[in-house]
Amino acid sequence: MAGALRPTVLILGGFLTAPPLYRPLARRLTDRGAAGVVIAEVWTPDWLLALTRGTGPIATRSGQALRSAIEVSREVSSGAPILIVGHSAGGFMGRLLTAPEPYPGRRFGAAARIGAIVTLGTPHRLAAGRGIGRRLNEVAASVAEMAVPGCYWAPQIGYVSVASRAVVADPHGGGRERIAELMYRSIIGRAYAPGTEGDGLVPVAATRLEGAREVLLDSHIHGPSAGKPWYGSDDAVDSWWPAAIEAWQSALDFRAGLQLAASEAGADGERSPTPADRSV
Repeated sequence: MAGALRPTVLILGGFLTAPPLYRPLARRLTDRGAAGVVIAEVWTPDWLLALTRGTGPIATRSGQALRSAIEVSREVSSGAPILIVGHSAGGFMGRLLTAPEPYPGRRFGAAARIGAIVTLGTPHRLAAGRGIGRRLNEVAASVAEMAVPGCYWAPQIGYVSVASRAVVADPHGGGRERIAELMYRSIIGRAYAPGTEGDGLVPVAATRLEGAREVLLDSHIHGPSAGKPWYGSDDAVDSWWPAAIEAWQSALDFRAGLQLAASEAGADGERSPTPADRSV
């Protein structure tokens, strides 16, 4: 990326995580060309409270982190739109930041400030059954899907969904396979079947976001655990970071094309509306 405009990245952490978990990922992104990296200050207790009070406060903290990333971008990325990397439930938050008013009294509407949203193991599709999948659906996933369904802002925002098929669910297998069976069933409900593939917590089927570019890994688990490779490991980043940059750059090119068309149109009349016109 030498000599090219480089993005500022905002990392939105996942359910029950804390910012220190993502510091190695931040360094890896910087090593690969990110101009700056901001990690949202969302901590484990915030997520625990979210299960009973909803994710509105977490979305607000994520919005504050976005403002910080925008300030960094002005210094190191010529003010270019932010590239969001959302791990697990952090992917919901990235999408919600683009919604005009996902929660009563909380208006983010930051689509114009975001160039790409990359989700790592985010369960965009959650069952309405029992368990943690049901609760996450109530407080976050369903809100995102109602406010900004699918790749709502494409192509002015690029979307990349990253998943892994490292762990095959098996109720009669080892400990990891049995846990995967419970988690996959909780997340996708009746769509679950023995042999379902995923990252140990989230099945591949749940990560699919309609219209997003998909990156499928083979041997990475959901989060860092016992030194095993996860979405933030070096080889995983090498797999999805080029797709993230391509999505971000394509969005910037699309916006530049709109601006050029608008300037050429001048006072000749109104142009036809485009998806970009939904931006605040």
